[in-house]
Amino acid sequence: MGSRASTLLRDEELEEIKKETGSASGFLLHELGEDNYQNSLSHPSTREVSHSQITRLYSRFTSLDKGENGTLSREDFQRIPELAINPLGDRIINAFFPEGEDQVNFRGFMRTLAHFRPIEDNEKSKDVNGPEPLNSRSNKLHFAFRLYDLDKDDKISRDELLQVLRMMVGVNISDEQLGSIADRTIQEADQDGDSAISFTEFVKVLEKVDVEQKMSIRFLH
Repeated sequence: MGSRASTLLRDEELEEIKKETGSASGFLLHELGEDNYQNSLSHPSTREVSHSQITRLYSRFTSLDKGENGTLSREDFQRIPELAINPLGDRIINAFFPEGEDQVNFRGFMRTLAHFRPIEDNEKSKDVNGPEPLNSRSNKLHFAFRLYDLDKDDKISRDELLQVLRMMVGVNISDEQLGSIADRTIQEADQDGDSAISFTEFVKVLEKVDVEQKMSIRFLH
């Protein structure tokens, strides 16, 4: 599988993907597990093989591509156990697909996956005038906000919040209790009195949460 990936991914494609998604070494946390990742950081030869790591991820991509057509469908994603058991799995899967599309290629796969990559220390000091990395705090928060904002009106309504709460808790809490939680959450977050949560209000609620590190999903082993 690795040789196939090397053949199909040209050097210029690898370089473009690396620029878009950041240093591929960050994905080692997802692939190897945290202990092995920390060990790899002490070995420059391991840390600097960005192209090799992207190629490995491409091998994982092709292993999910049951149709062998260079793209993944929603059904392909549903075979990933960590997404299958995630209460928001379907919404996360949908985030990989541009509106109106039912297939995603490797480049689109990597761009979405990059949102879940933890920020490394050397990325925090990058040129502020350069492009913002996809795994920045701001981009992670925008991504999370879109998981709630289904109608894309830039607000999280009470109904949208309730839908997510139901996914998270299942049948363990009554509708009345869920409604109370939703009302309290909106009341605490809503600063402009529109009975909804805007992105600015969403950011304010999460200002003390370590989103950069906590918003991470290990589904490539």
